[in-house]
This record gives sequence, C-alpha cells and structure tokens, in this order.
Amino acid sequence: MSRSIRIRHGLLLVILVIAAFLLLMPTKVKPVAWTPQPAPSLTSGVYADNQRLKGVERVGAADIDGPEALLLENESLITGLHDGRVIRTSLDGKTHNVLTDTGGRPLGLARHPNGLLVIADAVKGLLSLDAQGRLVALTTEANSVPFGFTDDVAIDKSGHFAYFSDATSRFGYGKDGEAIIEHGGDGRLLRYDFQSGTTSVLLDKLEFANGVTLGPDDAFVLVNETGAYRISRYWLTGPKAGTHDLFIDNLPGLPDNLSFNGNDRFWVALYAPRSALLDSTAAHPFVRKMIARAMTALPKPVEKRGFVLGLDVDGKVIANLQDGSTGNYSPITTVREYGDWLYFGSLKAKNMVRLPLSAALQ
Repeated sequence: MSRSIRIRHGLLLVILVIAAFLLLMPTKVKPVAWTPQPAPSLTSGVYADNQRLKGVERVGAADIDGPEALLLENESLITGLHDGRVIRTSLDGKTHNVLTDTGGRPLGLARHPNGLLVIADAVKGLLSLDAQGRLVALTTEANSVPFGFTDDVAIDKSGHFAYFSDATSRFGYGKDGEAIIEHGGDGRLLRYDFQSGTTSVLLDKLEFANGVTLGPDDAFVLVNETGAYRISRYWLTGPKAGTHDLFIDNLPGLPDNLSFNGNDRFWVALYAPRSALLDSTAAHPFVRKMIARAMTALPKPVEKRGFVLGLDVDGKVIANLQDGSTGNYSPITTVREYGDWLYFGSLKAKNMVRLPLSAALQ
C-alpha cells in the first residue's frame, strides 16, 4: 500500500471517529427547538461596541479563583470562590479572612436585616451564616423538586422573604452550557419564608434562571433568563401582584447576575455577547445536540468580552459598558453599585475590579 493511500485511509478513519463522536456519544442534553429574535447590533445603536470598561482597576485580594458573588460592607468586600470559601478582603487587598467554606460553590450573597449572611450555593442550596460562623442549610428543594443549580439571592427590606433562583433542575453546577443549549425551561424563581421556613415557586419554566434582584419599594422582583436573553419581572405588590411580564427582551448577550442600586438603576452583567452559532442552530435540535457533544472536548463558543448594561426602573438602557480588547476583564458575572464606584466580579477571574460611577454614566 502506497504512502498516499495510507494517509487517505488514516484521514478517513479520523473523520469516521469524529462523526461517530458527534452523532452517537451519549449525552443528557435533549435540545428543544426555539426561534430567538435577531441579535441586536454591536456596531451601532444603544449596544454599540466601546472600551468604557478598559479603565477598570483591581480591588481586593488578588490570586483568588472566581470571585462571583460580591458585597461591599465597612470598606471591605465579601465574595464567594470556586473552592467553596466565602472570604472578606480589604479594598487594598492586603488583608483577607475566610468567613466559611460551604463545601460547594457560593454564587450569590445577601445580607439579612438580622445580620445573617445568606448564600445561594450552586451545590448546597440556600444557606445562612451567622456571626458565630454557624452555617445552616435553609432550603434545598421546592415542590419536592431538589435544586439543581442555586444561583442568586435577594432579601426584602423587612427580612421576611429571600428571593432566589434555581437555574436548572436538570443540570448541576458547571453544566450551564448544556442547560442553555437544551433550552428546556427547567429554571425557577423561588421565595423562602424566614418565618415559616417554607419555599414556594413564583415562576417556573424559565430558561436558565440566573441573577435576582428586587426593585423599588420591593414592588417587584427581577430574574435573568440567560438562555432566552431576557429579564423577567414578577410583581409582588399593587394591582399586578402575582403576575409576571418581561422587563427587557432580546438582550445582546447572555445576562448573568443583576443588581439594584436602591434608587433608580439596575446593573446587568452579560457573560458574553450572543453566539451566532447558537442562535442560527436554535431551531435545529439535532445540530445543537452535536454541539453539546462537541463542547465536552472543545471550548464553549463564547467571545471573551467585558460587557455590562445599566437600566432604569422601566427597563430602558441608560449605560452600555464594554471592553473587547486583549487582556480585558471578563467574563463579568457580577456588578454592584456602591457610592461613587461600580464593582465587578467574575466566575473565572483571579481578582475583582472597579470603575468610577461617573465614567460608567458619562
């Protein structure tokens, strides 16, 4: 057999192996067909590309792994890390101490009026940490369905309820890509009652329920639907109480966490711009199943770009912050406004950063 024939046979074998992998490898993903709206432009209009995040400065401890959640208290930052620790760090990063180790992955933090630190842990559920360092599981299921991926939490001013998300009841932490590709609508917006200890489902069938925050006067709660590029609103008071609608739809990226400044602004962290590959194959479950298989061996098809939006209380875009340059701080998965600064955290970065609020709102 000639060398050229052996090469052709070898290439054919490689092609057959790859085809068999993409077509036959077992996968839990069962994609559901859907049709996203055309992605908004990033070259012009309200979401036009810019480098307004290029001026961020490092803050807090360095060489930490995945500071996702973020609270600023008494001139120090509290954040949750990939290894399960929740730490407090000075703004200059010179000191930090471990508050607890959940043994899971703390993704959301909120302070209860009574002083409890409430933690949305992707693996362990909704937890509380008291001043003595006692860690307690508040709730791990709703309607007899265990949480698959507890994501974010917000507490009302009275301290009666915690509102939190279960991103996906089918896929655990680290399987966000599979859940988003499946588009199965197994995310939930939940409410925990501190007085009765009960957990209720406010919304289900959400497309990867992610960030959660309360609006002005606790009149409504917002939840990011990462897999549908939108933010849903559930009304808590007034004539619309108990109903839900869309706060903003057809976002230019994948919304992760969001926060409210307590007055007139929401901030939304976008994990990455939308993927043309995922959008173009949304109506083709067979192709998306092959993509899910490929993702087990190849990087996820997401662009490395810092991306944050500011919204007013009616869902109108009032700030567009981006940085697609080499070495940018991304993915930004948390953003919070404190005083004259915007603070940013990331699921994958090794530190936190901040930007003057004046620069964000210029």
